[in-house]
Amino acid sequence: MELFSIILLLVMGVATIGSAILALTTKKTDVAILAAGAISLFASIFFLVLASPDVAMTEAAIGAGLSTFLFFVILRKTEQNAEK
Repeated sequence: MELFSIILLLVMGVATIGSAILALTTKKTDVAILAAGAISLFASIFFLVLASPDVAMTEAAIGAGLSTFLFFVILRKTEQNAEK
């Protein structure tokens, strides 16, 4: 593996662990949702570096994009129902 790929994987690993810790320790739901989306985004970069572009594209679209969007939609709906 090239040196650049190894460094990129190490940086993404640290960023993934940092995002996971942030998602678990934060008190704000919005921040936790964004951190969980970042974990999926970092996972898609892992898959891309490991020469699996089809899995990377699926993880980015479904894991980072659609799941994060649905979490925010559900969060807003539950907040609206709690106010009633």
